[in-house]
Amino acid sequence: MKAMAFPFVTAKYLSDLSKNNNREWFLKNRERFDMEFLQPAIQFVIDIGERIQTFAPNIMAVPRVDKSIFRLHRDVRFRKNKAPYKTNLGLYFWEGKGKRMECSGFYFHIEPNNFFLGAGMYVFTPQQIKKYRDTVYNSDKGKELSGIISSIMKNKNYSIGGKTFKKTPRGYDSDYKYSELLLHSGVYSFYEIESLNMFHKKDILEFTYNVFKDMNPLHQWLVKNI
Repeated sequence: MKAMAFPFVTAKYLSDLSKNNNREWFLKNRERFDMEFLQPAIQFVIDIGERIQTFAPNIMAVPRVDKSIFRLHRDVRFRKNKAPYKTNLGLYFWEGKGKRMECSGFYFHIEPNNFFLGAGMYVFTPQQIKKYRDTVYNSDKGKELSGIISSIMKNKNYSIGGKTFKKTPRGYDSDYKYSELLLHSGVYSFYEIESLNMFHKKDILEFTYNVFKDMNPLHQWLVKNI
């Protein structure tokens, strides 16, 4: 598959799947799944994984489903939406000894009308959130994280997510200089646009590498401290 074909063939497959989200269509188009979704995902994990490891050498990039590639099948047992398949491609590259989704990492996401890149931790476990709060409550660590976030936010295309609480947690001073950091249930930086069109001219691999490199200081802070 030509490099320029990705991500557009994948987006087209996902668009068609969204209009035919049933097992019969999926099985009938199994070859498309392999050629337009799975194989491009595997190759992209290999290629971007090698790039990420130039600035985060311990990152895990495993080109398999349920590792760096999120499975397309949905667990519908306890959901009102019974559509059996997701309609996006999600990839994750993580660092740490814990479960992959409890580690800081880099996230890549495409669907027909959305492109998303992120770095950090989407949500802390109860143990992690206590450690995070105690860490940022140390003025040196709070200053360090605040500086990293400010540096990332100098790029107007980037945003910071994870601030979900409205009040300073009990046991911490609301007048603390970095008290806003205590409002996070996770902390991550992200880039998001609604169209893939720019990748007709830009190399998606190089673009993703540059965004992840920009966001790496936040990832490194989380790996070191949480």
